[in-house]
Amino acid sequence: MRARIILVFLLMLAQTVPASTIPRVVQPFDFDWRFHLGDVPGAPAPQFPDGNWRVLNVPHDFSREGNFSQTNASCTAFLPGGIGWYRKAFLVPAEWRDKVVHLRFDGVSMRSQVWINGHPLGGWPYAYSTFDSDLTPYLDFGETNVVAVRVDRPAADDSRWYSGSGIERHVWLIAMEKIHVTQNGIYITTPAVATDKAQIAIQTRIQNEAPTGAPVELTTEIFSPNGKRILVLTNAAVIAANGENNFTQTDEIIAPKLWSPDTPSLYTAVTSIRKGGKVVDRLQTQFGIRSAIFDAQRGFILNGEPLKIKGVCLHDDAGALGCAVPDATLERRLVLLKGMGCNAIRCSHNPKAPEFYEMCDRQGLLVMDEAFDEWTGAKNKWIEGWNTGTPSRHPGYSEFFAEWSDRDLREMVLRDRNHPCIILWSIGNEIDYPGDPYSYPTDQNYDTNKPSARILAQTAPRLAADVRECDRSRPVTAALANIPASDATGLADALDVVGYNYQFEQYAKDLARYPDRKFFGSETGMELNYAELCATNPRVAGQFLWAGFDYLGEARRWPLHGFEGGLFDSCGFENPRGYLRESLWSEKPMVFAAVATPSPPGLFGRGFFGMESHWNWAGDPRRELPVVVYSNCKSVELFLNGRSLGKKTPAESPNWICRWQVAFQPGELKAVGTAADGKTVSDSLITAGKAARLELIPDRTWLAADGQDVAHVEIRLVDDKGVLVPNDKVACSVETDGAGQLLAVDNGNQADTTPLSASARALYHGRALAIVQSAQHRGSIVLKVSAPGLPEAKLRLRSGGIF
Repeated sequence: MRARIILVFLLMLAQTVPASTIPRVVQPFDFDWRFHLGDVPGAPAPQFPDGNWRVLNVPHDFSREGNFSQTNASCTAFLPGGIGWYRKAFLVPAEWRDKVVHLRFDGVSMRSQVWINGHPLGGWPYAYSTFDSDLTPYLDFGETNVVAVRVDRPAADDSRWYSGSGIERHVWLIAMEKIHVTQNGIYITTPAVATDKAQIAIQTRIQNEAPTGAPVELTTEIFSPNGKRILVLTNAAVIAANGENNFTQTDEIIAPKLWSPDTPSLYTAVTSIRKGGKVVDRLQTQFGIRSAIFDAQRGFILNGEPLKIKGVCLHDDAGALGCAVPDATLERRLVLLKGMGCNAIRCSHNPKAPEFYEMCDRQGLLVMDEAFDEWTGAKNKWIEGWNTGTPSRHPGYSEFFAEWSDRDLREMVLRDRNHPCIILWSIGNEIDYPGDPYSYPTDQNYDTNKPSARILAQTAPRLAADVRECDRSRPVTAALANIPASDATGLADALDVVGYNYQFEQYAKDLARYPDRKFFGSETGMELNYAELCATNPRVAGQFLWAGFDYLGEARRWPLHGFEGGLFDSCGFENPRGYLRESLWSEKPMVFAAVATPSPPGLFGRGFFGMESHWNWAGDPRRELPVVVYSNCKSVELFLNGRSLGKKTPAESPNWICRWQVAFQPGELKAVGTAADGKTVSDSLITAGKAARLELIPDRTWLAADGQDVAHVEIRLVDDKGVLVPNDKVACSVETDGAGQLLAVDNGNQADTTPLSASARALYHGRALAIVQSAQHRGSIVLKVSAPGLPEAKLRLRSGGIF
């Protein structure tokens, strides 16, 4: 919210101050694009007739607008790819005639090509890289210009998970003076950190695109987390025509406020360039002061103290929204994770949008930034279902690796290196997976017809060198899936820290074999043996669970279209397995009760081992129901309709799970946890009556009138007493009126093949989620939800605050 308010203020300032007086103009370029699905000859031409094209805003994912079909691929959620065109006409102020003008794309999926006024500017094939297009030579200043973007993703089986299609991240129009800081040209490190003082080093690369040399003065002001200016650093130099200078500034900060998950303190560096006393460029960069190292004996050390990594892996999509994810949705997900005890995110398996790292900086979430899922060889892309049938060998990133890997990896590191949240650079995920596509004699099913895994050890040093050239303050890692082969080939030796994907049996062997190796679980299952290993062995830095949220793609079989083993479902509703992990990770007292189902619905079930958190079991044939309680309290007591069924101690229970066998009686099953300080928390399962109404619960009622802010509204089916009715069969229709729009309706059911863009959807376990987006003007938004036989539910939201 703070970042959004600052952006709105800056936009208001830009509208009231002449453009010629602002040294660097950064404007959102997300609104009023025209879109056409399918290839169109002649579309780059400025005069091309696009009047019948659809008008929309980006971020936009056109694959989520398609239908689920078994003719598509399970790996990408049974959704289509395609070719799409975007065009936008915009006025360029005459005052910008002497400026350098760029378009910055935070991510386009994929094989993007950009034109301005019919002139080709090139593009970028990778969906997840930020790139600039220089518009300057071809602009008509003071007149209307036309930008065109072609997105080429014709194959639906080009990724092992859902990647979406389109301009899926923000776009920015940037105007700079000819003397300016280069893209990603500011690099801030804190090479020595102590509680009494910290060294700070700032490198600033300044470019002069003018035909003559010029003397410039660089000033960097450092502001503390409370906004007080504490340092001013100044340098001067002459920059040659069409040349660059890299300035280095160093100093000390006394009594620094250290960044950590508990205290995510952020400093601000304000960079100003002056020529002849006039400011010609100004930028703000937030950074944190912290020391972060991996130690072979003590694990991960943050600010001098060991800290266990309690992380999750995240893909890019957000359920029914596809990969066009609003900032507020992304931040909601991170807040949910932090609230249940998570302290780290692994970017699986690609760089995230720039705002993701800003949010992690503010939230105090550690980050493992990851570049690639494929190197030179294409991995299996499953068509019928994960590990089912015959996979496609359609290339993913391997198609671009030889030409683009250095540029993509450098772009990731250069763009993200000032974020204190990042503690690891990963150069690959499961690149060494046995037999997919490489093989080695140590493999159980060694195949001489497959390429040798030795090529991986030959490739890794180049990628590691790319990282270290851009940033030496963090270690290089990779998430390895075949440790025996990677040890034998030397791939593991090319890494500073070795990531283990699963392979639990390898830990004991390698902890003994490699006393100087730095270990962590780069990807682990939900099995509790990993948690016990991390808790009891200081050498293991921590773990990243697969996965934080359910996601699209990697579907097991039709009609499933996504993975359903996350701590949260795609709506952001916490699954029982999430509560179990919360009981292990969170320091806040909690308790959660559930009942084990006779058989898990689906491969992973709705929850951990098929758990259901309700007390509606009148038709269940079992004489006694297996009740489980997850808690981090000292003791837990279970009550049925006020009668105690006994106390148990989580610390003394197998796998920290308290269990009872309970004969069903309608009413209330209540678990009461008592913490060490005597305070209690409780969780109740109450038998629901007949469905009486729909209840709407928003996470917020006030939205910024910026056309991008969103509210998440939980839709609940309840009885006349407000108790949730766990009914899968009730269909609801959702609509909005006023100053906003309905973006999506989700229910968390990965087997529901209703189109993701549909406004009507069946409730799942009595719940659904509506995502409502504000307009660019102030006013009321009325959300209306209806279901057969129930009164219509209404909720009023506000775009632009109180009026």
